[in-house]
Amino acid sequence: MTWRAPQITRTTEPYVGDERTMLEGWLDYHRQTLLLKCAGLTAEQLRTPSVEPSGLTLLGLVLHLTDVERSWFRRCFAGADLPDLYDFDSDNEADFHAAADADPQTAFATFATEVEAARAVTVGRSLDETFTMSRSDGATRTFNLRWVYVHMIEEYARHNGHADLIRERIDGATGD
Repeated sequence: MTWRAPQITRTTEPYVGDERTMLEGWLDYHRQTLLLKCAGLTAEQLRTPSVEPSGLTLLGLVLHLTDVERSWFRRCFAGADLPDLYDFDSDNEADFHAAADADPQTAFATFATEVEAARAVTVGRSLDETFTMSRSDGATRTFNLRWVYVHMIEEYARHNGHADLIRERIDGATGD
């Protein structure tokens, strides 16, 4: 039997709530939107690129956003000493390029694991809690958890637009 990306029922984004409820709710909505764009597709379809010269694929987006979840929540915010999921030293788009050989079922399971881990490290933590990161040019920047949520919502929203176009190319499916 051919593996297909699981079907998903997306929950509605929050209409009313405090700041934390709104940030977590909108991020979950966008996480689920990415999975919705992939739902029902085969491994081959998930590896279908958008249009030349781009090699962007739905599976590449899943791999990329898995790494982004891990990086911002666990490595940056929580300070966990975790290895990169991909060899970015030799290829700064290694997460996208890994889609050619990645097992989609494993990729979707890893995505779910990273989302749950991201949720776990934020439980009981203040949106005002800060962390500092050093950049490659030696400069440092301080961020708070609120910034991470807003950034992640932006990251997913942008890539979900890509996902929508890729999905339309694959089978004509459109929608939000």
